[in-house]
Amino acid sequence: MAEEIFDASLDLLSRLDPHSIEKNLTSICSLITSSKNSDTELVEELLSAVDVPLTIAQCKASGKEYLCCDYNRDGDSYRSPWSNKYYPQPEDDEEQPPPYPSSILRQLEIKANDAFDIYRDLYYEGSGVSSVYFWDTAEDEETEEDLSNGFAGVVLFKKETTDQSGKWDSIHVLEVIPETKTKYTYKLTTSVILDLQHKSKNGLSLSGNLTRQLESTITADLNSGVNLETNHLINIGTLIEKAEYNIRNVLQEVYFDKLKDIMLKDLRSVNGAKDINEGQKDIIKGLQSL
Repeated sequence: MAEEIFDASLDLLSRLDPHSIEKNLTSICSLITSSKNSDTELVEELLSAVDVPLTIAQCKASGKEYLCCDYNRDGDSYRSPWSNKYYPQPEDDEEQPPPYPSSILRQLEIKANDAFDIYRDLYYEGSGVSSVYFWDTAEDEETEEDLSNGFAGVVLFKKETTDQSGKWDSIHVLEVIPETKTKYTYKLTTSVILDLQHKSKNGLSLSGNLTRQLESTITADLNSGVNLETNHLINIGTLIEKAEYNIRNVLQEVYFDKLKDIMLKDLRSVNGAKDINEGQKDIIKGLQSL
């Protein structure tokens, strides 16, 4: 029964307006929890499976902004990558404390946030917000703390135009799997949520998401003076750079070109050349501001 509800919920969300994905998801989750067969695990699975626009919060300890998603959430609290603290502070629960990365992974997380903050500054024209979260994947809690056991994480980017007519959210979920002591497989699932809205009431509106996967097996050259930690950062950064480049090309060369053809065809049949040019300008401005 739970699987049927899960599949039906995903099917319903795929047919509704993507611009209202967060509102629709909240409504479906409320419907599930208020039913006779309330299933909190099903709600958690649904929240993890559906990509929604990232929200921005401010770390009280550092004063910096960070991004909130399901991967740094514990109940109603979200962990800041800058201070490693949850906001708002979760209730004390000795039996089930909020999750934190191991000390060695936390050090890598700090360096990754600094590195991708520079990436954001370069690739997103100095604006937007980025956040990186890592977590341990070793099942044995007694396993010695080191990066050779592999780990998982998420790299997030969010950018909005000044008038909030264009919004771009990148969600990169990654897994680092050890093959040997020096060889690692990097699996990356990238989802981009795009929302373009025209200022006028009946103007152009374009919303949706796109998901792609990449996988690469790389041997770390530890004899070159670059340690394993730095190797992981370089390899993850290279893979994310490639993923974002590929998705931008797909959006521009496939989706937007097809959309332009459809719009031009419709505009020719309804309006004159002036309206065609205005429609083209709306699309171009929306893309250039991202």
